[in-house]
Amino acid sequence: MNAAAERFEDIARDLAQPLLRYLERYVGNRGIAEELRQETLMRMDKGLASFAGRSSVKTWAFSIASRVAADYLRGPDRKIRVVELNEVAEPVAPDPALDERIVVGEMNACVRQVIDSLPEAHRAALILHDLEGLSAEETAEICDCSVATAKIRIHRARLRLKAALQEQCEFYRGPDSVFRCDRKA
Repeated sequence: MNAAAERFEDIARDLAQPLLRYLERYVGNRGIAEELRQETLMRMDKGLASFAGRSSVKTWAFSIASRVAADYLRGPDRKIRVVELNEVAEPVAPDPALDERIVVGEMNACVRQVIDSLPEAHRAALILHDLEGLSAEETAEICDCSVATAKIRIHRARLRLKAALQEQCEFYRGPDSVFRCDRKA
């Protein structure tokens, strides 16, 4: 194996999980995120020889992943599918653990819906900074904007997320002191 192939293997091994986590948060689906990670890794392998090193490899990889995810979401086949009633499975017996997962799933779906409604640039900045823990400088580099612009995007995304959640959800603490929300009628 040549040095370039070994270098790519090292990079791919180090970044595979962070890229998957980021892409899953970006598109909201693990299976699709895995496919997008593969596409990202293929593009990285193809472009590694021309990587000039003006940024960190991590920043470069997340930039590629952001473009791959944005391209995917712009695709014409990303339409809502109507599920017929006869396609829905029969309900099963009540299960408290399942009920808890449903509540958490509903909260996640609500937050996911709001994040998905953000403009692409704001969504990427919010996920990179707040969910992936990247600095404002790294986020700016990945989003190809100035640090000030990245900070503005993060701030605006947070405001929009907060406003949408307050408008759509009723927040409370459950009997177990866990933060909960219900959709407003």
